[in-house]
Amino acid sequence: MKKLFLNIILVSYLFSIEINGNGTTGANFLEIDVGSAATAMGGAYVSVANDVSSAYWNPAGLGYINNKQTFFMYQPWIADISSMYAGYAMNYQDYGTIAFTMNYIGYGNEPVTTVSQPEGTGEFYSASEFAASVSFGKRLVDWFSFGITGKYISSSIWHMNASAAAIDFGVLVTTNFFSPTNQRSQGMKIGMSISNYGTRLRYDGIDLLTPIDPEPDEFGNYDNVEGIYKTSDWELPLIFRMGISVQPIYSQNFRSLISIDALHPNNNNESVNIGSELTYLIPGRLSLSARAGYKGLFLKDSEYGLTYGGGIKFYLSDFSAFDIDYTFKSLGILGDIHLYTFKFSF
Repeated sequence: MKKLFLNIILVSYLFSIEINGNGTTGANFLEIDVGSAATAMGGAYVSVANDVSSAYWNPAGLGYINNKQTFFMYQPWIADISSMYAGYAMNYQDYGTIAFTMNYIGYGNEPVTTVSQPEGTGEFYSASEFAASVSFGKRLVDWFSFGITGKYISSSIWHMNASAAAIDFGVLVTTNFFSPTNQRSQGMKIGMSISNYGTRLRYDGIDLLTPIDPEPDEFGNYDNVEGIYKTSDWELPLIFRMGISVQPIYSQNFRSLISIDALHPNNNNESVNIGSELTYLIPGRLSLSARAGYKGLFLKDSEYGLTYGGGIKFYLSDFSAFDIDYTFKSLGILGDIHLYTFKFSF
């Protein structure tokens, strides 16, 4: 039991360092970065996202998907915690793009022990959380897109459960500024999103039941009245992101990207993420990308810091491609994390 609760506390700790006094939040797994490319760039991705992971970062980026995409991410975390994200998006030409995604985190299994059976009863218990989302994004004009996500969130600890509903909203603007080709499509992009605006979580379940003696000083009365602990409501981790990105180099064989995001969460101080990417292309065959970033700039006592990774993209035809991406990041005393992402466009 202690180990399982420690795992949950660790996730909460990573997203509550230097809390600004507005209280704590639940379902903090919603703050774990999605996608190897985005994570390697320090999470500076609100103006960059243009694939299925846009459903997490900025649903307006879904408007840039012109075909179908599948997306899968696996992230073995610290202390037996594992995180996964999967999604599917399809474009409906003039109508926009719809995406279905699932975000899951598991905290491992632990044996049930009692006073009389300290070595275990043979039972195991676990804790997990997930969010199932439906997103829509559309480019209204060449330089402006918007998107919205609706999600159902569930959290369970053995026989206790809590659920909530939330929405995300985002916009993405492409400008002519700093375009290396003088084309708007390669110009500076500005993205903004609001994530996890919704209802509160409250745990309920049979684990909260407890016997109560309403008159402990009296004898002969019924001293085993069924009672229940009342838990507090937990706000969701509301996040406002605003960011810009530019492409200093844009040629047939080389492309570069620099991005910066500013974050304003409801459970922490404001911070800044920065990221970069350099890509070498062999047109029609493959592309190789190297990425680096810094997460949590100006956030005091943070375990975040440098992130880096890379990826390879195979062009299977004019309309299909397969991506493999990897990211490494260190959380200081909490250890190192490796992240793997696979994406198929067709």
